[in-house]
Amino acid sequence: MQTELAPWIRSQLRQLLVQRGHAWLLQGPSGLGQYTLALELARAWLCEQPHADGACGTCASCHAVDVRTHADLMALMPEVTLMQTHWPLDEKAQAEIDDKKRKPSKEIRVEAMRQAVEFAQRTSSRGRGKVVLVYPAEQMNGVTANALLKTLEEPPGDVRFVLASESAHQLLPTIRSRCIAHTMHWPAREVAVPWLLSQGVAPSDAASMLRAMGDRPEDVLGFGPSARSSTAWSKLPGAVARGEVEFFKDWNPPDVVDTLQKLCHDVAAVDTADPHLRLEADPVRNHRNGKCFDVLRDHVVPAEQQRTRTGQLHEIELGPGAGSDDHLRVAATGRRQ
Repeated sequence: MQTELAPWIRSQLRQLLVQRGHAWLLQGPSGLGQYTLALELARAWLCEQPHADGACGTCASCHAVDVRTHADLMALMPEVTLMQTHWPLDEKAQAEIDDKKRKPSKEIRVEAMRQAVEFAQRTSSRGRGKVVLVYPAEQMNGVTANALLKTLEEPPGDVRFVLASESAHQLLPTIRSRCIAHTMHWPAREVAVPWLLSQGVAPSDAASMLRAMGDRPEDVLGFGPSARSSTAWSKLPGAVARGEVEFFKDWNPPDVVDTLQKLCHDVAAVDTADPHLRLEADPVRNHRNGKCFDVLRDHVVPAEQQRTRTGQLHEIELGPGAGSDDHLRVAATGRRQ
């Protein structure tokens, strides 16, 4: 069943549906809804009774999209992303993973791209054209990207591509040049906070977590419930400075890595007096930044795995009484992609 779209996603959907073309690139940092918007575009293009605001949500085509069985829609993603977003794997890949012959891929495989190229050349099953959704598009390697490029250069007449990316700069320039680029909109806080409340975020946490995620609402939901607490975040810098690794015992590992990277970024900004940040803080001793990296290196992930989505913590606000070394507020004057 289709859920209610966030207001900023709905407004962008309405804007994009009036444009003509065969390939779109939805770009911006994480947490702004690239995948959601891409899926809604595909749903509207394939809908039997579309309107200015998108798909009807009730026809057979919309139902097929909901249950991930639409014959004219192909999701081109890493296998781990397919599983996270409830798309089925092809039979061969599913069998190999079930038999533990290999792990799900973290990049878009060449075999999947070849299937997408073949899919694009078929005749539409429902007569509304076909759609290939690529997410996250930056997870294509060079061979995969070149295979897609050839199809974008000479697209079949009834297929549309929508690429969603959180790191569009990593895409081949030739791919970017063949797409209609759309930069995701940042929702205003007065719009994003009520939406987070409707998604089950506690009223006491919604505003502070939105600030912590740099005003990117879907990043708030991406954190596990144990990490989605303003109380926990208020104790975080002190716990890291003291080396209390048990603080993260109920957190998902990606949340830990992402949070420590943001904390390190902001402490470094304080220590170096970054001119792009407006500081309202007591001085912070230099050792804390080193402690962040120590925890990240020794207790979270091996060095070769220290990669996560980019971002910065635009505001850390610690409650009173935490001590002078635990009181820090960093507020950014602008957003960074």
